[in-house]
Amino acid sequence: MTSQATSAAEYLQQLPEDRKATIAKLRDSILLNLPPGFEETMGSGMLNYVVPHSLYPAGYHCDPKQPLPFAALASQKNFIAFYHMGIYAMPDLLEWFTSAYANHSTAKLDMGKSCIRFKKPEHIPYKLIGELVSKVSVSDWINVYEQHLRR
Repeated sequence: MTSQATSAAEYLQQLPEDRKATIAKLRDSILLNLPPGFEETMGSGMLNYVVPHSLYPAGYHCDPKQPLPFAALASQKNFIAFYHMGIYAMPDLLEWFTSAYANHSTAKLDMGKSCIRFKKPEHIPYKLIGELVSKVSVSDWINVYEQHLRR
């Protein structure tokens, strides 16, 4: 379900009624815990959380015109997806998250390399997602990103 929205407000307004409150609550959990310096933007039809060019002028290596991606939130056809590049690039963070998940949700963890999928809103661990977002500062993320680029 790719959106053509150009702002977070427009994105939320365009969501199906049964997803609006859930996505808004998850977005609030992210924004309340997002470390200083990250910005919310729209891109690829979803809400993105990025390191802006003002803090990382080089931008994303695949397309330097784009800011450095960190996380994203999307309403997909059959699930809500939260993408967090840190759990893909930082093994310790992935281990922490997968261990903590069982204490925050009764659902089995449905996860790809950086994507956490939620099929039922009642299984979303809002507090845990907020804590996950808070664990990586902009400078930490830039350092991890650059270390992976050098490999």
